[in-house]
Amino acid sequence: MCLILLAWRVRPEDRLIVAANRDEFHARPAQPAGFWHDAPEILAGRDLQAGGTWLGVSRSGRFAAVTNYRGGREPSATRSRGELVARFLAGAAPPDAYVAEVAERRGAYSGFNLLIADDRELWWLSNRDGAPRRLAPGVYALGNVLLDSPEVADAKARFAQTLQPHAPSPETLFGLLDEARIVSADYGTRCATVLFVGASGRTRFAERAYDAAGAAGDTLYFEFTSRG
Repeated sequence: MCLILLAWRVRPEDRLIVAANRDEFHARPAQPAGFWHDAPEILAGRDLQAGGTWLGVSRSGRFAAVTNYRGGREPSATRSRGELVARFLAGAAPPDAYVAEVAERRGAYSGFNLLIADDRELWWLSNRDGAPRRLAPGVYALGNVLLDSPEVADAKARFAQTLQPHAPSPETLFGLLDEARIVSADYGTRCATVLFVGASGRTRFAERAYDAAGAAGDTLYFEFTSRG
């Protein structure tokens, strides 16, 4: 199960805190996080099979992430879900306009959950639910069903506890994500990501890789100040 834990405007010094596991088939090729050579505004890993990404940020202060909806793969789908993240990060459309546009063509994708944010708004959209929803300040958890479903309730509660009384360290969040990691030969947690976007635009991004045996690989660190 993919997992995204997110705190939106919960702490005054950080408008956004994210901790996420990417679970995927080990045979699916991907690049680790970095600024894209053909879209240098984007900091994200990259799916080399379809060209999109599962989670990323931009130098302009935008954030986006997607999870598959369990059992939601459709042979008739014509578009990759990873493009939903990449298009938002590369674009300039406000979040409300972007999710409205995606909602109109939601049938072109297999089942998905999409989270997007700029420096003002956070939105969630699933093509297995109703209309796009603007999210109020708070703590959220997303897996492979719908937002804040029962299967992610325990992880959400543990995440919320790390936010008080002080902001968690990256290692604290990596430790929390460890509890949800999947280890198997064919399919498992490929990487974990921790993200802090400060109220001033200071962005800290860390990605830790894992192999099929569950062993941790390199941890990549990035820091910049957004222009948003």
